[in-house]
Amino acid sequence: DGQQTRSFCYVDDLIEGFIRMMDTERGFTGPINIGNPNEFTVRELAEKVIHLTNSTSKIIEAPLPQDDPKQRQPDISKAKRDLGWEPAIQLEQGLVTTIDYFRKFI
Repeated sequence: DGQQTRSFCYVDDLIEGFIRMMDTERGFTGPINIGNPNEFTVRELAEKVIHLTNSTSKIIEAPLPQDDPKQRQPDISKAKRDLGWEPAIQLEQGLVTTIDYFRKFI
């Protein structure tokens, strides 16, 4: 029914996190979660995409695959503390930028 949650991290934020990890002093070790802790349901994502693209697509519900987690949310506290990093671009802004990019090709 789309109620499983996911956290979406815009690629520019992800790359910035990687760069900060690579710029740490020798001997600094991870792992460090790089991601966006803001959760959205898969249904919310679909509804946002439909709205932002003015699509006439319909949402179709299907059973959740057996091995698909119902919730995903990274703990980025170590990235904040050790790298001074957290995502700057939130879901809607990232979707708008991505949609604008792909509209250049249609």
